[in-house]
Amino acid sequence: MNKRKQEREKGKIRLSIYFQELGEGDRVAIVREHSIITGFPKRMQGKTGVVESRRGKAYIVKIKDNKQEKRYIIPAIHLKKIK
Repeated sequence: MNKRKQEREKGKIRLSIYFQELGEGDRVAIVREHSIITGFPKRMQGKTGVVESRRGKAYIVKIKDNKQEKRYIIPAIHLKKIK
């Protein structure tokens, strides 16, 4: 788990990722943005899930944890679309 940003990315928040639009059913990876200070849980880093819907500026992501399906509300800045 990388705790620091690379030298070229320090201090930046890429606006294209901040305002990205995700559709229902898109597969996403959860990648923590270090420049945003939020109560982001470390156990969520690196998980993958499916976008279920949008709530405000954030997305509801359905993640399979062992045998249970859980839903988390995560801002778009922490989501990376998987092709």
